[in-house]
Amino acid sequence: MSNFSKVILKKGKEESLLRFHPWVFSGAIDRIEGNVEEGDVVTVHTSDLRFLGIGHCGIGSIAVRIFSFQDINPDLNFWCSKFKAAYELRKRIGLISKKETNVFRLVHGEGDGMPGLIVDFYNGTAVLQAHTVGMWLIRNMLAEALQITLGDQLTAIYDKSSKTLPFKASIEPVYGYLLGGNSTREVMEDGNRFLVDWEEGQKTGFFVDQRENRKLLSQYAFGKDVLNMFCYTGGFSFSAMRGGANLVHSVDSSAKAIEMTKQNVELNFPGDPRHTAFAADAFDFMHDIKDKYDLIILDPPAFAKHKNALNQALQGYKKLNSRAFQQIRPGGVLFTFSCSQVVTKTNFREAVFSAAALSKRNVRILHQLSQPGDHPINIYHPEGEYLKGLVLYVE
Repeated sequence: MSNFSKVILKKGKEESLLRFHPWVFSGAIDRIEGNVEEGDVVTVHTSDLRFLGIGHCGIGSIAVRIFSFQDINPDLNFWCSKFKAAYELRKRIGLISKKETNVFRLVHGEGDGMPGLIVDFYNGTAVLQAHTVGMWLIRNMLAEALQITLGDQLTAIYDKSSKTLPFKASIEPVYGYLLGGNSTREVMEDGNRFLVDWEEGQKTGFFVDQRENRKLLSQYAFGKDVLNMFCYTGGFSFSAMRGGANLVHSVDSSAKAIEMTKQNVELNFPGDPRHTAFAADAFDFMHDIKDKYDLIILDPPAFAKHKNALNQALQGYKKLNSRAFQQIRPGGVLFTFSCSQVVTKTNFREAVFSAAALSKRNVRILHQLSQPGDHPINIYHPEGEYLKGLVLYVE
């Protein structure tokens, strides 16, 4: 058996782990045998000392995140096997060999059996985000495993963990390259070209999870006047233009994001007069847009990052969608999303339904959207289903 400190659970608290849920909550722990610091590897056991799993310990309500339910040694070979399995999944769903796409998520936390780790691949650069101290402490070994897995497909690895690690952690992470350096920022998704700023941009630099939803949007865009709210760097905007939109207005509160949107549109549609970008507050911009648009995208940042903010977030979704329902042209289509993990599909749908009822318009669901296959959801960890979306027809 592995020679790590032992976390012993209270009697009867092992049921979720026997169902392969990867989280151990602090309230389930009876005692810890050994000296443990945040980020250490620990083994988890029942009250009668039967092995359950091995993972990283943390401070907070989630005390251990399990990365294996087998008693293994988490060395370089182990992490190589994890990355290889993640890579093979992306290969199976056709992302690795897709000529018109060279950006995808390689590791999606619990969905790939690596809780606390995100890795996005941008045309040769892997951007790594550790959300736990345990993953951050082994970042150099993870970088080595990435090199072994990807070989000459990999030119750089950028660690962007500083803002995703627990704020109470007694470490001082900084952004920086673990391999290579500043490389090409231009990537391609379904034939659309765009620039990615993984050093200064949000998340890892781009919202990779909306790839399939952007493709769907392009099928609805022909001849439409389109409003892309919270546009960030313009992904939905140039997808709408690719689909033949009549005009596209991109709105974001960040002037830097708007500048990147303009650059990305210019990359794909140089000199095209159909596009205009605005740096403005979303609610202010949507105050009076009556009958100006017949296709609206609402893809706001997470309104709730923890359960205490859930009610306030639902009111935000209700208010935002209400304005869209009230002002979209008759026969218009609304793409609306929530990326808040604590907001369930039912929560989100009820908020949108309430907004529709307030508008007193007839609304029908055309599509129910989620995250793509490179953001897999561990069937034993339903909390991993964070992206929810609805495509709605408004009469």
